[in-house]
Amino acid sequence: MEFVLVRCLFTFIFSSLLTFYFVPMMINAAFRFNILDRPDGKIKKHEKATPYLGGLAVYISFIATLAVAYPFENQILWLLLGVTFLLFVGLVDDMKCLKPYQKLFGQFIAVICFLKGGFALKSNFFSDFFNLFASSFWMLLIINAFNLVDVMDGLSSVLAIIASLSFFVIAIIFKQYALSLLLLAFIGPLVAFLFYNRPPAKIYLGDAGSLFIGGFMAAIPLLFPWSSVSFDSYYTPAIILGIPILEVATLVVIRTYKGIPFFMGSPHHFSIYLKKKWPVLTVLVFSAIMSFILSILAILFLFQFISFSLLILLLSIFLVAWFYFVFFH
Repeated sequence: MEFVLVRCLFTFIFSSLLTFYFVPMMINAAFRFNILDRPDGKIKKHEKATPYLGGLAVYISFIATLAVAYPFENQILWLLLGVTFLLFVGLVDDMKCLKPYQKLFGQFIAVICFLKGGFALKSNFFSDFFNLFASSFWMLLIINAFNLVDVMDGLSSVLAIIASLSFFVIAIIFKQYALSLLLLAFIGPLVAFLFYNRPPAKIYLGDAGSLFIGGFMAAIPLLFPWSSVSFDSYYTPAIILGIPILEVATLVVIRTYKGIPFFMGSPHHFSIYLKKKWPVLTVLVFSAIMSFILSILAILFLFQFISFSLLILLLSIFLVAWFYFVFFH
């Protein structure tokens, strides 16, 4: 166990230090090659042009750490292929804005990579067709959720860190030590990147970073043996990733109500509503606390400290509080 802890500590520290090394390089490269996010007065209301390429720094640190600390296997190579393709699609979008169907096509290719690597629901309750359909829908949902939520300094990074830490705790309890290393190789760069991405951000993830994060967060839950606990445990990752999922759901409802195609941009993100009332840092802390609450509920439910009926009651209270603070308070 001590050896596992030492490897975990090394993985986290090494990946964090790499990110501190790469981010300033990416800031300089973004300014040099004019890969910048410029304010548009609508959704992008930051004061000045801010460099992209933060996601590239996180990705490079993640890959380099895995090369040093992780025991590679065929399934992980498919994971890396999928997230690398998402990063590439995002980079193209950062430099030359892609159309929605072009981004979606790139996401489909990444999902195919994940499926070929065995990233799918592991349950005998489902037919093969339903398994593939549900797994694909889940991955596309989470990929786009983190892409959509990345409209405020530090938000996507913070939500990904909290969710990843939750999965890390579960991996340790399940004695999935290789999976815990994989998660720490991902958490370390995000924690270091948050130093530069916290309000006011010096650099953004860009679509490259948010799609990469979304792809990783979509695939990782499919590595867990949820069915070994109970069928209900499949709800766990959806609860842990509840805030990004709520972002997608509310955007689809609001944009449909207002006659806006759901795939088109609009200033109806929950963080934008909250920024009208609170300082950016307060919005970030509020989002982190709410995400943490969901993670605690998910873990308590997974290990049967609370019943399914009590979980539904607590989640109902959470939703009431969430919509009150976001839309009515």
